[in-house]
Amino acid sequence: MIRKAIPSDAAAIEKIYEEHFDHEEKHGAYTVFKKGVYPTRNVAENAIAAGTMYVYETEEGILGSVILDKVQPVEYRGIAWGRSCSDNHVMVIHLLMVRPSMSGRGIGSSLVRYAAETAKKDGCEALRLDTGGQNTPAVSLYTKCGFSIVARAPKKVGDQIAHKDHLYLELLL
Repeated sequence: MIRKAIPSDAAAIEKIYEEHFDHEEKHGAYTVFKKGVYPTRNVAENAIAAGTMYVYETEEGILGSVILDKVQPVEYRGIAWGRSCSDNHVMVIHLLMVRPSMSGRGIGSSLVRYAAETAKKDGCEALRLDTGGQNTPAVSLYTKCGFSIVARAPKKVGDQIAHKDHLYLELLL
């Protein structure tokens, strides 16, 4: 089940982030995230307070999360998107995370489908996101879900971590 996160979910979301960092330390990194910098529990708590954090939950607990809103990062202004839309007609996926130990179970795909359905219900014409070009699992997930890569340009991940090889993706609704 996917639902809006509540304040008591912050600890479980933080555990997902910690598992992510442990996994990348042991197996190599696909992301440019930095432990203690981004993502952090504070990021999750702020998104929960804003009503933009959603969690994927089963009887096993919270296995994934995503921030979903209409806030396009400043870098999006310089991208030649597939469709020109007003800010009110664009939904953005931020920080989709799945516990690494649960990968391959369709959790990421479910969160993306949920984001697309939410965007459509809210009258959006496009769903946008960005990810590192080196993050092959994420790029594969998003392209399988129908996203097109529209640009490759620099970005400050989490507004803090400079990254040169960033991909910008869009799903037209």
